[in-house]
Parts: sequence; C-alpha cells; structure tokens
Amino acid sequence: MSDAERPARILPVIIASQFAGSSLWFAGNAILPELQRDWGLAADAPGHVTAAVQFGFIAGTLVFALLALADRFSPRAVFLVCALAGAGANLALVALPPSFAALLLLRFATGFCLAGIYPVGMKIAAGWYASGLGRALGWLVGALVVGTAFPHLLRGLGAALPWAGVLAGVSACAALGGLAMYWLVPDGPQLKRGARFDPGAVRTIFAGRELRSAAFGYFGHMWELYTWWAFLPAIVAAWGVQHGTTPAVSLWSFAAIAAGALGCIIGGELSPRWGSARVAQVQLAVSCACCLLAPLAFGLPGPLFFAYLLVWGITVVGDSPQFSTLTARAAPPAYLGSALTWVTAIGFGITVVSIQLFGSLVQHWPIAWLLPLLALGPLPGLLAIRPLAGHR
Repeated sequence: MSDAERPARILPVIIASQFAGSSLWFAGNAILPELQRDWGLAADAPGHVTAAVQFGFIAGTLVFALLALADRFSPRAVFLVCALAGAGANLALVALPPSFAALLLLRFATGFCLAGIYPVGMKIAAGWYASGLGRALGWLVGALVVGTAFPHLLRGLGAALPWAGVLAGVSACAALGGLAMYWLVPDGPQLKRGARFDPGAVRTIFAGRELRSAAFGYFGHMWELYTWWAFLPAIVAAWGVQHGTTPAVSLWSFAAIAAGALGCIIGGELSPRWGSARVAQVQLAVSCACCLLAPLAFGLPGPLFFAYLLVWGITVVGDSPQFSTLTARAAPPAYLGSALTWVTAIGFGITVVSIQLFGSLVQHWPIAWLLPLLALGPLPGLLAIRPLAGHR
C-alpha cells in the first residue's frame, strides 16, 4: 500500500497507543519512593520491582510465541486485551493491603501483559508498511521510551497526588490506548502470519556469524539500559545529596528517559545513509563513555549534570531499533520468529541479572562509583558488532 492510500491516522494512532500501553512499564518505580517511605521497603526495592516486570515480560514473550496468539487472533484484539489486563494489574495494588510480595506479583503480571503490547504493536505497524518500516519502527520505539518515562512525569507534575492517583492515571492511559488501537487501526493489508516459534531452534539460529554479532551487541546494550532506567531516580537523588540540593527527581528522570525517543527517531532517519550497524555502534559507544565517566560527572554543577543525563538518555536506547533491524536481517527466514523471540528473551534475562547485581551493590557502595559497571555490557557489545559496521 502506498503512502497516499494509507489512512493518515494509522501511524499517529499506533504511536499514541504504544506510548499509552508502555506507560505501565515503570509505573511501579515512579511510586516507589512513597512506598519505601510508607511501607518501609529496602534500598534495593527498585531492583526487585523492575526485575519482576522483566521476568513477566520474558514469560509473556515465550508464552505468546509458543501459542502464536498474535497469529491466531487479530493483533489489535490481542493488544486491546493485554492493555486492559495490564491496566487492571497495575491498578489492583490500590485495593490490596501493603505487601511487597503482592507488589512483585502484580508487577510480574504487568510485565506479562506488556509482551502483548510492545511486540504486538510492532506487528500491527508491519501490517501497514511494506516499505518505510524502519523509519516507522524508530517512531514506535520512541513512543515506547516516552511511555516508559510517562509515570515519572505524572509523579513530578502531580506532587500532591497520592501514589494511588498516579497508578490510576497510568492505568487509564493504557486502557485508552488499547481501545484506540482496536477502534481506529484495522488489520493492515501487509499483515502476515509470523514464522512459527521453535523452542529447539536456538542452536541453528546462533550458528550464523552475523546473527551472533547482532545478538551479542543487543545483549550488551540490554545489560546497561534497564538498570540505568530503573535506578535513574536514585542517581539524580544521589547527585542532589552530594551537592546539598534537592532536585526535581521525577521530572529529571522523565526528561532523561524520554530523551531516548530522540535517539530512536534520529537513528532511524540516519540508518539508510549510515547503516544500522554504524548507528548502533556510535550510540552504544557514547552511552558506554557515559557509564565510565559517571564518577567525574557527579562533580558537575546542575545544568551540566542534567545535560550529561540527557546525552546518556538519548544514546542508551537510541540503538535499540537498529539492533532489532540487524537481528531481523541476519536471522534465517525459516526461523525469524524463533530468532526474534529468543534474542528478546535472552536480552531481558540479562537485564534481570544486571538489575539484581546493581541493586545488591548499591546498598554498600556509592552509586556514582557503581555506574561504570554498566559498561560491562556495552564494551563487549561494541566488539561484537564491529564485523557489521560496514553493512547497511
């Protein structure tokens, strides 16, 4: 279908719905300072809460792939059901008595539902774009990033809003996004059945050198990404303590995470000229430098430290759409669905290890001196994608 024939509303609605659904991801982290105060949660609570979402997403990704739900049913219907279920799991915490176990269980359930929002939104977009999909995906991942940051914005602007109100706002947003996707975006003319998921295909998938390079670059990127996102409020607060000031933690966190949308969009625009591998390589190198320079950056005054966080936010996720593109291109056609599922599941599994390790260390060491450990992902990731750097 040509651009002239495609309804003008399609991409804006998909982008808005992806933003709304992904706002569920860090809703728990946005309210954690209040829960830590009111429930007496430990300093490593952000790590456990984020890991619960990641575990849920991994489980959901594998279940959705095994059952081929987005192939057996309309992806729009799957998106709607998962958006409504995720909104319900997010809001259910309000009705329960204080319980850290219940919080972790509900965040796991939310992560499970996100497996029917993030990847399925990509599939819906692919149904409308025979060409120009790479650019569209840059906008969609950008929407995911801003959606991820949205709970911090809601928390920051509604300083007097109780944490239950923040959860209610995020859940309402996610539900409306699911309804908009279902009502306003029909199944596209390019919609195809996905390649069948084969749990035993992992050895065949990773036999190819190009796929290994793309996958290991992505794994290095994932070691850094979600840990930085999860602990960003703690990073901002720690800088404030060091400088004897009280920064607007939630608003700084929103801005730094949401800046990643620029990285995704600009990277998507540059990829036809530079090549996806080159774009990913440059962004991964800059974010790696931000990891290593963290102890020095903590000594900067407010405007410069904020600029440093924005640069890190832009590059820490801007390479993500390009790694997805490289993986899809390198995967054997017969195992495309299996390759994308396995690479995604392994990548999110790595985030759990990184988050838990960082969460345990942050109780004993200053966070500024721990941030260089995040470079343990990008450094080998940069080595992995070097063979692809000349490809487009």
